[in-house]
Amino acid sequence: MASLKDFFAAFTGRPRKPEPEPRLELPRVPTGEDLLASVATIETEIAAAVAADKVPGLVAERVRRICATARDTIPRLNQLGGGTRDAHSVMATVTSYLPEALGAYLRLPRSFADRRPVDKGKTSLMVLVDQLDLLAATMDDIFEAACRSDAEALVAHGRFLAEKFGHAADGGDLSLGGGTP
Repeated sequence: MASLKDFFAAFTGRPRKPEPEPRLELPRVPTGEDLLASVATIETEIAAAVAADKVPGLVAERVRRICATARDTIPRLNQLGGGTRDAHSVMATVTSYLPEALGAYLRLPRSFADRRPVDKGKTSLMVLVDQLDLLAATMDDIFEAACRSDAEALVAHGRFLAEKFGHAADGGDLSLGGGTP
């Protein structure tokens, strides 16, 4: 169906002015600083929730572990490649997955969350702990992948030095004295 503008343009013989193409605006990709700020916010919020007795220690410890691993991983995201699944997982964990899981738990009354089964006999607390354990394991795997290239470079450099200078190092001696213990 023609619009009124099309009708007048055809009636008067004037060409219709083309409407500007809608401009597609993509959301800004978070920087490493943005991701670290998100981690800091999560840490602040979990500390406040612990102080207010809104989360048990087992939740807080898991969140702290995820945050610590994410904090160590974020500066290494370039080793993973910016557009990789692992880099996206880190970004999504600190900006979405972890805050949303915590938010859903914190909106529940603690007595309900910790005592009433909601999914296959599990309480909301148990469901949250399962989610946090999964996020922690995933962050550990991604951190290891991000570090692996540097570790491999170190090993390769050691082999180069051994080849260049004719013998391999044995790892050194960590004993402090000359005698046997």
